[in-house]
Amino acid sequence: MELSVSDLAVSLGTRRVLHGVDAMLRPGRVTAILGPNGSGKSTLVRTLAGLLDPDAGQVKLGGKLLARLQPRERARRIGYLPQEATVHWDLRVAELIALGRAPHRAPFAGLSGTDQAAIDAAIEATAVRPLVERRVTQLSGGERARVLLGRVLAGAPDWLLADEPLASLDPVHQLDLLDRLRTLAAGGMGVVIVLHDLLQAARAADDVLLLREGRVVAFGPAEAALAHQPLREAFGVEVMVIGDDQGRLLPVPIGRTKSV
Repeated sequence: MELSVSDLAVSLGTRRVLHGVDAMLRPGRVTAILGPNGSGKSTLVRTLAGLLDPDAGQVKLGGKLLARLQPRERARRIGYLPQEATVHWDLRVAELIALGRAPHRAPFAGLSGTDQAAIDAAIEATAVRPLVERRVTQLSGGERARVLLGRVLAGAPDWLLADEPLASLDPVHQLDLLDRLRTLAAGGMGVVIVLHDLLQAARAADDVLLLREGRVVAFGPAEAALAHQPLREAFGVEVMVIGDDQGRLLPVPIGRTKSV
């Protein structure tokens, strides 16, 4: 089911952050949201997750208004991973990941076989099996980020929305995570990630949405959205495009453009 926004406008306090955003995000694909600091990336993801109400425009999931879905149903459909790897309880890792099954369980019910299978799959997908008996407060920032992703994946959502999921990961785990996200998308999940790194976006994304000052500069296949002119307009940078050993075109920033 598609996740779409039409003529979306969102304010934070008295400041308008998003202006007339239109996009149709498709399942089975990785969509990267990029833009300079303050361009509205996190605001857009939070609105897609149903955590912010738009001033104007609509968010739809499978053709239905997101705002009309019951919170429990929305939580089953959309998994959201925020920037801040914050945990308010000192739980065991296994217990924290199990919380991802909450939208699927009756209050106070134990874990079913389906629940446990989903938890196990999330543990394997995020490579945190060696951590399951540790307390969350004993984890590094990168380990905690992987565990929190595991909690989201345990819910088996149709859509995964991740805001800066690479921020606290070392290069190896960044590559591993992007590969896992691509695997999830290949299995039919819709994946939306906020990124800053153009190379990682070119490597991982099927589609790219470029924002600048709350407006869409470009949206479409990664190769087109990460071309010279859209990146000049969005970031004010010149890029050199190189090819990798898999035939992908990778934009490498080489300097500021004088026209922006």
